Amino acid sequence: MWIFDATPVIYLAKLQQFDIIESRSRRCGIPEPVKNEVVTDGIAAGYPDARVIERRITDGTISVVSVPETDAHSRLLEYPGLSCADAAVLACAEAFDGVAVMDESAGRSVATVESIPTRGTAYLVLDAVKRGDISKKTARTTIDTMIEAGWYCAPDMYAKICQKLESSEFP
Repeated sequence: MWIFDATPVIYLAKLQQFDIIESRSRRCGIPEPVKNEVVTDGIAAGYPDARVIERRITDGTISVVSVPETDAHSRLLEYPGLSCADAAVLACAEAFDGVAVMDESAGRSVATVESIPTRGTAYLVLDAVKRGDISKKTARTTIDTMIEAGWYCAPDMYAKICQKLESSEFP
């Protein structure tokens, strides 16, 4: 199961790119705290992407998962710099033998320490190219548009993404 943090679902919603995750064989879920952040709070703040995410929950593309009340979740909440939503994503990924889909470095660092697999938004886009779901041009446009919309990508990471898109490992 892919367990999504706020940033990936927000930017996929902003760009109307949920087809990138719909074609995946794994189920996609978001923990209740993430749903509250991106849908409930997002709708209250007037963000159009919040309605897009809400529709994807309603149509079953994304399921809302309960955060397990485990020692692992309690331990994750103690990490400095890790939000409650990030801890929920990691706890759910661990409990459901899934992959945490998150971009924030604090969450990814904790995931490494806790041996919880992670992937980021850029991985989803690159993997969609590799699977033949989108073209290299669409992937580059998607990454560039996410950056224009406020998604943070370090310059060295952007260069690596562009290199991968230009490499022979992609069709």
